[in-house]
Amino acid sequence: MANKGPAYGMSRDVQSKIEKKYDDELEDRLVEWIVAQCGSAVGRPDRGRLGFQVWLKNGIVLSHLVNSLYPSGSKPVKIPDSPPTMVFKQMEQIAQFLKAAEDYGVVKTDIFQTVDLFEAKDMAAVQRTLMALGSLAVTKNDGNYHGDPNWFMKKAQEHKREFTDSQLKEGKNIIGLQMGTNKGASQAGMSYGRPRQIIS
Repeated sequence: MANKGPAYGMSRDVQSKIEKKYDDELEDRLVEWIVAQCGSAVGRPDRGRLGFQVWLKNGIVLSHLVNSLYPSGSKPVKIPDSPPTMVFKQMEQIAQFLKAAEDYGVVKTDIFQTVDLFEAKDMAAVQRTLMALGSLAVTKNDGNYHGDPNWFMKKAQEHKREFTDSQLKEGKNIIGLQMGTNKGASQAGMSYGRPRQIIS
């Protein structure tokens, strides 16, 4: 994490586009969920992208969040007694959260990179990960989710169907429309423009 100066040119344009994806209303909802899920002991961040980043930066709040989604006997992330102050320890705590989130069911494409949070490179990606985690928690409906279920969309769930052998045999007698039926249609009454004029 070397000290970086201001970005110029195309780098600055790219960073400003990434920053515009950050949603302040979504931040409010995520803060409310994290506080409802973990309790008031986690505190509240200052409003805005940087306040949200500072609140989550050491990985402790995220670790409490993912641990709260598991039953009391199995906590996937070990939380130190005092918050880590060294940079690599903080990044390691974030990495443990990301691994636990993936094990919980968040797909790799929804998971942010450690530097996205630690260096505030892409806080919108952090929001996406937390939204995916919340959606999974609401969908699982295992009693470990706390807060308003309307804060997150439920993920689609598999609806497996079982067919008997007789039902499967009946299906072989039906001709699907994609197999080329015309349902008795004909070309009677069809015209394709004026007939060709032959003048002698």
